[in-house]
Amino acid sequence: MGRTSDARSKILAAARSLIELRGYTALGVAEICREAEVPKGSFYYFFDSKEALALAVIDEHWTAQRRDWERALRGADQPLLRLRRLFEETRTTQRAVQDSRGSVVGCMFGSLSLELSNQAEAIRERLQHIFDAQVDMVEEVITAALEHGDITVADTRRAARSVVAQLEGQVLFAKLYNDTDPLDALWANALALLRAGTPADTAAMA
Repeated sequence: MGRTSDARSKILAAARSLIELRGYTALGVAEICREAEVPKGSFYYFFDSKEALALAVIDEHWTAQRRDWERALRGADQPLLRLRRLFEETRTTQRAVQDSRGSVVGCMFGSLSLELSNQAEAIRERLQHIFDAQVDMVEEVITAALEHGDITVADTRRAARSVVAQLEGQVLFAKLYNDTDPLDALWANALALLRAGTPADTAAMA
């Protein structure tokens, strides 16, 4: 069973669930294998180490999340509408997970950054690459909004980093308090960061 075609996917799914629930450091290979219902030998057939598994989990999660971000941010709608859609989908996802699990899981990338950024260089570099890619996508939207005359920012890169940072921060608060209400502030905060006026001024974009 350990080397069947689905053993690797079972290990990845188990590791992702456990990392979201408890973090990385406290997990052991034996626990991951029990959760995945595969022999311990299967783990080392597919992964050289727990760090290698964590990198695979991160990559798999980012592949799915990047697809969602691209769909939200690269549509045909007005730029700020695309950004708002990203916030709304983030809130919807977090609430759906809270309803199914009983707790807000937050952002895996943010949680791992806090836990491991000064302990595992390979993981830190991978997470940095992901956040840079997120900023790239948001900057594309901000640049389009600036050209459209919807916002006023002096530096699109800094503005994009601020938007991503406030998104991560509100998701962190949602996890900390096990309450998704902080995510309701994402849109208004982004408008303030981008000098786009008040939410009432942009109500037509709703």
